[in-house]
Parts: sequence; C-alpha cells; structure tokens
Amino acid sequence: MKKVILASQSPRRQELLQKLGIPFLILAADIDETIDRSMPLDAAIADLAKRKATAILAKEPDAIVIGADTIVVYENNILGKPKDNHEAAKMLRMLQGNTHQVITGISVASKDKILQDAHISYVTFDPLSDDEISAYLKTMEWCDKAGSYAIQGHAAKYINHIDGDFYSIMGLPLNLLHKMLLQF
Repeated sequence: MKKVILASQSPRRQELLQKLGIPFLILAADIDETIDRSMPLDAAIADLAKRKATAILAKEPDAIVIGADTIVVYENNILGKPKDNHEAAKMLRMLQGNTHQVITGISVASKDKILQDAHISYVTFDPLSDDEISAYLKTMEWCDKAGSYAIQGHAAKYINHIDGDFYSIMGLPLNLLHKMLLQF
C-alpha cells in the first residue's frame, strides 16, 4: 500500500483517521485557506480540502494525501475559529436555541486521481443561559474550534439534535473517506 498522509495537524482528525486502521503520516498544508464565496459553500469547502491535499501531494508525489476542512455556518455566516473569549461567547449566543450547518470538505489525492466531496450536517443547540455559556467558555474547549465548540466534548450536553454524520461534525467524515480510499 502507498504511503498515506493526512494534510492536517488537527488532533481530532488524527484520532478519527486511526479508526480506519491504516497507517498514516502527518504533514500540515501551509496554504491560503480563503474560502471562495462565489461557489456554493459545500463546493468551496471541498475545494479547500483539495487545495490542502494537492499542496502536500506536490511534495510527496508517490503518496495518497487526505485533505479536510470544516466550517460552521449559521444564517449563511461562516463561524470560524474565535480569536478570543468574547468572540466565542458571541458565536455561542448565536447558535444557542438554533440549528446550524457543519460542512466538512474532504479530498483524497494521488498522482493518478483526485477525489473531493463535502458532507453537510445540521446541529441543533438547546437554549443556553449566560451562566451555561460562561461555564462552557471556562473549559477552554472552544479554542481553535470552528463555531466555538467541540461536539465530542463538554458541548455535547447542549446538543439537542443532529441530522448528519457525527464524525463529519468532529472534522472527518469516516464513512465518506472510507469509500473514497477504496477507489485508490
């Protein structure tokens, strides 16, 4: 089997990829992560995942490279990684009591083939009090998380409903990735 490289430093993606039982290396892609808003968001995030994969493929042409990226979208606004506690609180106040989208783009690339796709999930939060938001912020779990939360952590108790793929919300749609890898 060819060398498999995950083009991400995300500990969550590394943990999830281990569930597929294939050995892999990690090489983070250093690219411009600007999302092309002229495209539908699912296509734009799949394109970003492809750009990550192909950037690493250019350095490792004999490998199979996996690129991924996840965004949180509420009312057509992309909620990225908060820069501070204040911005995280603002995002959580937006999401509480509402349903939002989590879009994860995935790409698998080799010198012979490039596949890309995106998975859209819908997450509904319970209404949250200011005290609950403040308590969540103290966990520091919101740091470096799109939308200011980690579904697999303390925020789980606030999630009322998921329509989609839990692993995709965490950052790597395992079923979709497995099917893509079978094509290599």
